[in-house]
Amino acid sequence: MKKLITLSVLFMATILYAQEETSKKKVSISGTVDAYYKTNLTSTDRAVFGDNADEFQSFGTSFADETGFALGMANIIASYEGAKTGVVADVAFGPRADAATGGYNLNQLYAYWNVSDGTTLTLGRFNTYLGYEVISPAANFNYSTSYLFSNGPFSHVGLKADFALSDDFSLMLAVMNATDVNSNTTGDYALGAQLGYAGQFLNFYYDSGVVLGFEIDYTGGFDLSDDFFLGINGAYADNDGNGFYGAALYPQLKTSDDFSIGLRGEYFNWMIDGATDEPNVFAVTLTGSYTLENLIIKPELRLDSNSEEVYFNSDLEPTKSLAAFTLAAIYSF
Repeated sequence: MKKLITLSVLFMATILYAQEETSKKKVSISGTVDAYYKTNLTSTDRAVFGDNADEFQSFGTSFADETGFALGMANIIASYEGAKTGVVADVAFGPRADAATGGYNLNQLYAYWNVSDGTTLTLGRFNTYLGYEVISPAANFNYSTSYLFSNGPFSHVGLKADFALSDDFSLMLAVMNATDVNSNTTGDYALGAQLGYAGQFLNFYYDSGVVLGFEIDYTGGFDLSDDFFLGINGAYADNDGNGFYGAALYPQLKTSDDFSIGLRGEYFNWMIDGATDEPNVFAVTLTGSYTLENLIIKPELRLDSNSEEVYFNSDLEPTKSLAAFTLAAIYSF
């Protein structure tokens, strides 16, 4: 009987110890699903001319480029957090995921080590630190994306170190493969850096010209009142005379607990062979955002005006502008 009691006590102690150890680690599952309807207001919804008969006529930016009812992406993010280390696996499927990952279906996959209270090392694939916008539609105010985001990096594979220098200052340094390259088959590497102060970030990226070359980017914003926020993004990229530069403003007004309205005004200029008077575009996007529990509904009007006749109107004649209406639904869990 004494042996039975002793074994029972030991068994209970083992279970309690295991539960205590498990409680120190956190496992979480989250993700998003999005879909949309889009129609062109100044042209046909589908290009039905020449070699482009099978293509959708859309803005020259990433994602949400189909007309009619269309899918965005479904992604599931699994994270495991220990006392000092952890791992994140972010898998994504759908047209938006294919465009962002090159059909790899891994949006992010990395492990991290909190070396100290102010230092974290991360190794693997992680989304870019450059730019105001991100891949996940739930984290952007506008549903369609900017030219600055579409022409910059999406993700990196490498090692980065984040340093919290003070309550306001932060520093990130990284050694990576060239941007958006999972396997390094050329032996070329890229360097990255970010300096942050009170929510304002100055970002740097450099490779030897294999993909992007050099990019400097500023991302930030200011709360002008309790309900009004102004986001800012500006970037310059140069790869031996080819690249781009531009700037975007993101004023956003919260009108109630459930509804906000925001505008993205962007100027973007391509550089070709060192010439800065190459095609440019001015784009205005007006987006509403209505939240119902975990569902976000976003009606959006967008007008792009290009310096060249890169679009076609309803009569299939070349034109410099394109307008479209999009209604998107994003569910987060």
